[in-house]
Amino acid sequence: MKIARCTDGVAPFWAVVNTERGEVTPIAGAFADWAPALTRGEGASALQMAGPARPLAGVRLLPPIEKVNRVMVAGANYAKHLAADFGMKSHHQPIAFLKAYGALIGANDPIRYPPLTRELDHEVELVAVIGAGKVDRQNPLSSVLGYTVGNDVSARDLQRSGPPGVGMDLFAAKSQDRTTGLGPWIVTRDEFPEGSPKLRLRLKVNGETRQDASSGDMTWDVAELVRFVDERSTFECGDVLFTGSPEGTGHGTGRFLNPGDVVEASVEGIGTLCNTVSAIEPA
Repeated sequence: MKIARCTDGVAPFWAVVNTERGEVTPIAGAFADWAPALTRGEGASALQMAGPARPLAGVRLLPPIEKVNRVMVAGANYAKHLAADFGMKSHHQPIAFLKAYGALIGANDPIRYPPLTRELDHEVELVAVIGAGKVDRQNPLSSVLGYTVGNDVSARDLQRSGPPGVGMDLFAAKSQDRTTGLGPWIVTRDEFPEGSPKLRLRLKVNGETRQDASSGDMTWDVAELVRFVDERSTFECGDVLFTGSPEGTGHGTGRFLNPGDVVEASVEGIGTLCNTVSAIEPA
């Protein structure tokens, strides 16, 4: 099942997406009202529809997360990415941090080019969406409603701008307003084989492939990441977790994003974000 957060120009709403028919059917109630039952595997019976289907083309796809929820990012999770793009080895445990909600954009929204950077980078990622009211740490995947696509756009020069000896400035690098694509929808966990998904991740810039790898290459899988984060800061229903990006980012290749670039981030079995980089915003 595909679940999207949409707007028709008025209030945002959640909907079931039928891509074959090009329709969305609004869901009644708040995400926290129906997501736990859907996460438990109750299927369509967990949902009450709020009206007739309407054309998918007539709505804007928003990031599939409510403003009250948190955006968690687990970085340094692909050994090849660390080696090829940073010249680093894997850490002994995951690295996790928060991303500002204001950094998010929808599946077809423009990527803002912030005035503080000249090294805007791309990072396609599998993103897990928590649907349970409480994570079961013995079986973390049972708390995952489903998965969506992320493009963790980063300002690499700002990332390196932390004080000497302190380390990276991940807030400046990762939380620039309206830069990070998320969507186009959530595909529920039952659509994938049991266990942490092993899916192809690809990112293209102007049709040219820049990243092409598998989520099966993660150092720590989705279950391990969910448990790691929840042990430190409890997940709530509706929170999302970026799970890291593979090799091929601009930090390693020296090929950063430019105004006018069309960026397509795809995850197998889920969908594609298609975002165009805006002109550099004046300071």
